[in-house]
Amino acid sequence: MTPGTTPGREAGVLRRNAVRLLLKRRHRPAPVRPSRAAQLGALAALLDEAVAAQTPADRVVAACGEPGPLSGQTAQEAGRQCVALHRLHARVQDLALTESDLVRAQEYAGRLLAYDQWMMREAMDLAFPTHRHPRGEAARLHLNGLGRPADDLRRLRDALRSESEGEGEPESRELRAGGP
Repeated sequence: MTPGTTPGREAGVLRRNAVRLLLKRRHRPAPVRPSRAAQLGALAALLDEAVAAQTPADRVVAACGEPGPLSGQTAQEAGRQCVALHRLHARVQDLALTESDLVRAQEYAGRLLAYDQWMMREAMDLAFPTHRHPRGEAARLHLNGLGRPADDLRRLRDALRSESEGEGEPESRELRAGGP
């Protein structure tokens, strides 16, 4: 209590200040969430990158299945592709989406990218084992690429891209053109 004030008066001042603070908080504008077109464009653009990254990853997995000894260059490229797929997977997961159908597409894309990562690791483990085993070598020779999940990711990207182009909102056009 400050000198010269009564307990009742000080309580009234505190209440008025609290009410003012609450009223100020209520009048803050709600955060602006990106439009559906912007969210769709961002997800489609990220899936464009993911599909582009699948081509070299697919080649590396197929190279791991080639008969005969594998080069150190194949191992290095496999490592680079693992890192690229891991980063893309993280970016897909970190994308802030609010539309429920886009969130489902994001989760599905995340699962498909997780499969691609797993396939890369398995190919590397089979191609460059610490201990050679006949069954492991037989499995390695059956490797021929990322398989159907890679095709599923391309189909998902194509569906989102066609929906994005169909919406035709200015924001989605800017995202495709590399604008803000």
